[in-house]
Amino acid sequence: MSKYKQQGFFNTFRNARKGMRLTIKSERNIRVHLTVGALVICAAFLFHFSVTKFCILLLTITSVICAEMMNSAIEFALDSIYHNKFSRMVGMAKDIAAGAVMVVTITAVMIGVLLFVPAIVKVF
Repeated sequence: MSKYKQQGFFNTFRNARKGMRLTIKSERNIRVHLTVGALVICAAFLFHFSVTKFCILLLTITSVICAEMMNSAIEFALDSIYHNKFSRMVGMAKDIAAGAVMVVTITAVMIGVLLFVPAIVKVF
């Protein structure tokens, strides 16, 4: 068994927090996603969203953040393996991972429009 398998239950949370901090420090896009997510949550409170709508928003925001973190993990891993040297295949893999983030983000925007437009129209 490797030392990583023997780390214990609470150390896994410490490593997860370290990974989150690393992503926030190193990736501008995740900071943008977190900021927009926080603003969307505040707006949901202002519009008195139901629990169901709020859960949909939380799942949507979380999916965008997870996709961005997976994209960052793929980029870090490939850069590490290939020592930051250019490779067409690495570039393709990074582009595909970035495309996945874009798909999730566009879907999140569409969900946001579907949830917020009726609430905004109701106010006006």
